Amino acid sequence: MPPTLAAPELLLPAGTLDKMRAAYAYGADAVYAGQPRYSMRARNNEFGLAEIETGIREARSLGKKFLVASNIMPHNAKVKTYLADMAQVVAAKPDALIMADPGLIMMVREKWPEMPIHLSVQANAVNYAAVKFWKSVGLTRVILSRELSLDEIAEIRQLCPDMEIEVFVHGALCIAYSGRCLLSGYFNHRDPNQGTCTNSCRWDYKVKAADETDQGDIVQNGQTRPVRPEPVVRQAHHVRETSAVRPEPVEGQPGMWRGGSTGSPRTESSNDAESPLKIDFDMNEAMKQPAFSSCGDVKRHPAADKVYLIEEKERPGQLMPIMEDEHGTYIMNSKDLRAVEHVEQLVKIGVNSLKIEGRTKSLYYVARTAQVYRQAIDDAVAGRAFDPGLLGTLESLANRGYTDGFYQRHHAHETQNYLRGHSESNQSQYVGDLVNYDAGANTVEVLVKNRFAVGDTLEILHPDGNRTLTLAAMQNLDGVSVGVAPGSGHRVKIHLGENLASMFAAQPGRTKTAMLARFL
Repeated sequence: MPPTLAAPELLLPAGTLDKMRAAYAYGADAVYAGQPRYSMRARNNEFGLAEIETGIREARSLGKKFLVASNIMPHNAKVKTYLADMAQVVAAKPDALIMADPGLIMMVREKWPEMPIHLSVQANAVNYAAVKFWKSVGLTRVILSRELSLDEIAEIRQLCPDMEIEVFVHGALCIAYSGRCLLSGYFNHRDPNQGTCTNSCRWDYKVKAADETDQGDIVQNGQTRPVRPEPVVRQAHHVRETSAVRPEPVEGQPGMWRGGSTGSPRTESSNDAESPLKIDFDMNEAMKQPAFSSCGDVKRHPAADKVYLIEEKERPGQLMPIMEDEHGTYIMNSKDLRAVEHVEQLVKIGVNSLKIEGRTKSLYYVARTAQVYRQAIDDAVAGRAFDPGLLGTLESLANRGYTDGFYQRHHAHETQNYLRGHSESNQSQYVGDLVNYDAGANTVEVLVKNRFAVGDTLEILHPDGNRTLTLAAMQNLDGVSVGVAPGSGHRVKIHLGENLASMFAAQPGRTKTAMLARFL
């Protein structure tokens, strides 16, 4: 008889209380949230002290866990206020604090020794010795760095059996954090952290204006198709070693650089037929200007709140988003992590928690990822084969293209085709929230998010299980038949049919965070 596998915790992000409730309803064992001042999510984050207290109470009532992220690398001003600001949070008794800064960890350990602390991924734990160190100072869990392979995680598990380990399985991947740059490694497989940087940050990039949609997609101005970065070619012959002359500042002219193969001066005002903007500036000079600073009482530059796309000269058409909030700039983001196909192996390794990134993502994202990874975990523990249809389900979420990151360094051609084929099937689009059930008429009201029409095949997402229907008819709120729900802001009613009534009959007047998707 094969050994019994332990189910790892499924840990979901919570940017709001509604997202927290959806995460629990769709299968999460725990959520993590944080105050904007002390966590790595300052934007789209509603969690003040009152919301944290409410979240902890609700988690307790459900037998779930609530973790508080407190993982910034603070400057002196925030260190001085930290203990006073966190006192009431600790008093609410979250299941753990997620922390990265050694100084803050020391302060919490001294003041509240009973408070469990999990080491944040921001601390970049990449080896078993680091895990043992954090165990020695009293931490109860280490969130391993995203740059580890499955084999490296397995070795850490073997050498550190008495420490909980957590890994990310879904969400954004960073190109760089706090100077630990991965940009050259992403483009050329030349690791800056190993002394082989190709200075990718100095290449010729053009800037294009963009916007972020309500669904979280990045769209170039004047277009509707979301940006999906193409695979980055990493072969050695694409390394730009032919540019022997490195960009150098022009003496006496701050903000002007001489570089590239021609060695000609360039400025931000240089005209270019493809784009009016180019990234050419001296960061040290720029930081002396108040408009580029967000420190102290100086206001942020309004341009910092916009979304942009950049395009590298030698990779035309590969558009990469740039976004910024109060804690940093997210530039040239890689594809998003999707490791659902590796859940079985992570379960066998003995990882204690599988984490999904995305505190700023939509309610639909939270529900879908919770449901998909819950199924993947349950299947792995039960010994069932991986369901490849889960790949296509996740493809339907707003994403910048998917990768399994560093878990498996090389895929066979057959594996790539397998993953691609299943990713392109079973796709759907989020089209609305089900907000009110009428038991008498057996109809449900839809708050429309995207267009759908009579004749479409729809999927009802529900915490108790999903159902599929072909839409035969719908009405507006006045009871008039309509053929199309045009898009965001509209409300319509759809008839469920007798076979779907049981999904809502036990809870008239509400829908328990149910949503609607359209198969593509």
